Amino acid sequence: MDLNKQFIKTKRPCAQGFRWFLQHHAQGSDYQPLLDALVAAGRVDDACWLLAQFGPTSAVMTVDAIEAEALVFAGSLEVKGNIEIDTVLRTGGAIRAGGGIRAGVSIEGGDDIRAGGGIQCAGKLAAAGKVDAGWGIHVLGDMRVGGNLRAGWDIACGGALSLDGDCSAGHEIVLGGPARCEQGMRAGGAITGQGPIRAGRGIESGGAIESGGHLEAAWGIKANGAVLAAGAIRAGESLQAADEIRAGDGYGVFAGLAVQQDRWECSAQVLARARPRQLLSGHWVPRCGADDG
Repeated sequence: MDLNKQFIKTKRPCAQGFRWFLQHHAQGSDYQPLLDALVAAGRVDDACWLLAQFGPTSAVMTVDAIEAEALVFAGSLEVKGNIEIDTVLRTGGAIRAGGGIRAGVSIEGGDDIRAGGGIQCAGKLAAAGKVDAGWGIHVLGDMRVGGNLRAGWDIACGGALSLDGDCSAGHEIVLGGPARCEQGMRAGGAITGQGPIRAGRGIESGGAIESGGHLEAAWGIKANGAVLAAGAIRAGESLQAADEIRAGDGYGVFAGLAVQQDRWECSAQVLARARPRQLLSGHWVPRCGADDG
C-alpha cells in the first residue's frame, strides 16, 4: 500500500504528525515501512493512529522471538518463543507466541491473542478475537476481549473487564474493577471482584465468589464457598453456595428471576449453609444440617 501525502491528508492527521511525514516521507511510503519508521522515531502513538486509519493487512511476521521497545505491525505475529515489549505492542491481526507475551504499556491485537506461557501487561489489553494463555493472564489496566478469555492458571485484571465470550481460569479470577461477561464465568478457585460482576450466562467457582458491587447472572450462580456481594445478588435460575449467601446492607438476594414461579422448586433452588436473611425470591432448600433461619 503506497501512502502519499494527499492520501494521508484525507485522514486528517494532527499537524505535528503530518509535518513529520512531509519532512521524512514527502514522496510517500509503503504502509509497514512507514509504521516502522514512526516507531523508530519514537512516534508510537502516530503509528497506532495510522494503523487505526488504514486497518490490517494479510502479512505474517514469523520469528523465533521478539524483544523491542515498541512494535506496531499491520499483519499477524507468529513467534516461536517469547514476546518482550517495553511499551506498546499492537497488531492489525493475530498475536501468537509459543512462550509468554509481556508489554509495559499496552497489548492490542486485531484478532486472537494466544500464548503458550503467560500474558503480562502493565497497562490495558484489547483483542478483537479471543485471548488464550497456557499460564496466567495478569493485566494492571482494563481488558476488552471480543471472544473468549481463558487462562490455564489465574486471571487478574486491575481495571474494567469486558468480554463478548466466556471467561475461564484454572485457578482464581481477581478483578479490580467492574466486570461484564456476555457468556459464562468459571474459575477453579475463588472469584473476587472489587466492583460489580455481571454474566450473561452462569457463574461457577471452585471457591468463594465475592463482589464489591452487584452480583448478577442470567443463569445460575454456584460456589464451593460463600457467595458475598456489597450490592444485590441476582440469579436467573438457581443459587448455590457451600457456605453463606449474603448481599449488602439494604439489598436483596434473588433467584429464579428468569423462571416462572411455579417452576422455582426445580429450577430456582437456593442452597446454602443458612437461609439468606435477604432472600426475596427462589425456593429455599436447606442443606443437611443447615439453619432454616
